[in-house]
Amino acid sequence: MALFEVKNLTFGYPLTDKIIDGVSFSVEQGDFIAVCGPTGSGKTTLLRLLKPELAPLGNKTGEVLFDGKNTENLTPEESCAIGFVGQSPEHQIVTDKVWHEIVFGMENLRFSQNLMKRRVAEIMSYFGIDSLFDKNTADLSGGQKQMISLSGVLVMNPKVIILDEPTSQLDPVSASEFLTTLKKLNEELGLTIILTEHRLENVIPLCNKLCVIENGKITAFGETRQTVKEITGNDRIAASMPGSVRLYKILGAKGECPLNITEGKKYFRENFRRNNKPFETEESHTDETAAQLRNVYFRYDKDAPDVLHNTSLTVYKNEILCVLGANGSGKTSLLYTLAGLTAPYSGSVEIFGKNIKKYKGQSLYNNCISLLPQDAQTVFLRNTLEEEFKSAGISFEDVPYDLSYATKTHPYDLSGGEQQLAALALVLASKPKILLLDEPTKGLDSLAKQKVRDALSKLKRQGLTVVVVTHDVEFAALCADRAAMFFRGECVCVDTPYRFFSENIFYTTSTARITSGICENLINPEDVSRYAEAGG
Repeated sequence: MALFEVKNLTFGYPLTDKIIDGVSFSVEQGDFIAVCGPTGSGKTTLLRLLKPELAPLGNKTGEVLFDGKNTENLTPEESCAIGFVGQSPEHQIVTDKVWHEIVFGMENLRFSQNLMKRRVAEIMSYFGIDSLFDKNTADLSGGQKQMISLSGVLVMNPKVIILDEPTSQLDPVSASEFLTTLKKLNEELGLTIILTEHRLENVIPLCNKLCVIENGKITAFGETRQTVKEITGNDRIAASMPGSVRLYKILGAKGECPLNITEGKKYFRENFRRNNKPFETEESHTDETAAQLRNVYFRYDKDAPDVLHNTSLTVYKNEILCVLGANGSGKTSLLYTLAGLTAPYSGSVEIFGKNIKKYKGQSLYNNCISLLPQDAQTVFLRNTLEEEFKSAGISFEDVPYDLSYATKTHPYDLSGGEQQLAALALVLASKPKILLLDEPTKGLDSLAKQKVRDALSKLKRQGLTVVVVTHDVEFAALCADRAAMFFRGECVCVDTPYRFFSENIFYTTSTARITSGICENLINPEDVSRYAEAGG
């Protein structure tokens, strides 16, 4: 008997069209299933419909069976067998201390103290996070918060864990470690895993099944390697696949489709004919300064350690600068300091050659600087997207991507990716000269990322300067004029994307890893395609 049996499931929110349209599939015990699809295709809604306490209100037909029983009839104890980890750990954590957070679910179901102590000791030892036991949850990094959320689910001893974009706010190293942990749980404990992701580089090699959703319908479902090969003809879905799959398509899609770096490197070596000419790259930026930090020190509390430590960075006019680094390295604090929202206790910040302290009132924000924070929901103030746009003085025709289908939708009812796109449109309404973006591609599929890239490129041509904090190395490699690495509150290097990503080991693209040692300076599939067309 299947663990989950979904039969002809259809769902729509009030006053909206169908989000899920006639979906049927089954999940076997021990499966590791990745669910992918375009932004707004219904992935999050589908996952929430599998967990009765989180199922959204709306018009639903069909049924979801768990262990042969309709999920609507599960008792609280039976529902504990279905664990759920959301894409934002900040929204899932509800207590002040780590150990409080982990036992929260067990306390609510009145587990015995002995059992709670044993489970907490077991789980924290298994993950090697026992040193966090007495820590404040507010002091944890993004990766630690996500691990605590996972631990709080695991102590309930679930049969399946459902995860909604669990790595969307994690740096590449933390994301890889988190996904490896999930695979370990799947293999060692037989735990069933169902997760959605847009960053599929590390997910595809781990999952045994792949589910593709488009417009609320499942368009592909099956064994991973075969399903990936089937969808290479679907440009939108194929563009979100790992670098090995995209290079497989570029090089003719012959033979078995490679799923990881090792297989991709072998396939590339066997199928790519080298050009004798080196791959040429463009490297340029203006000499005019838009913003500058000199020896900046900042901390959030006088007794806390420095978040920014002797930070110096120059941002040039009319460039796109992407800032990368681990969770907690100071990237977001950098943006808030540039935006004048936090004040350093030492050092100086200059905007267009003028000390930031000399900008009085709202002059810094009047056609000068705009910031899109990581949590896009903080931008929304009204009941519909139409009201938001009207208040900002823009129309849906002004936006470089289509959101007209969501005019009457409450912003909070949009998907995570749609919220990012809507918030970006609102931030751009102030017509800034410097645009600061904190994780703007979070929750976006490949096509939506392309729209953001196109929008930023257009703004750059119009003279705008853009600083992007991101964990998305693939996006940074495509759109950055320069890339910077942050470490322990300090900018340790700034370089052109081709040197930056070619020389890095972990903070680099899958294409750079695959082509390294065979053909240098190829850091994204577009480079491989251009080089091949030039005679490679």
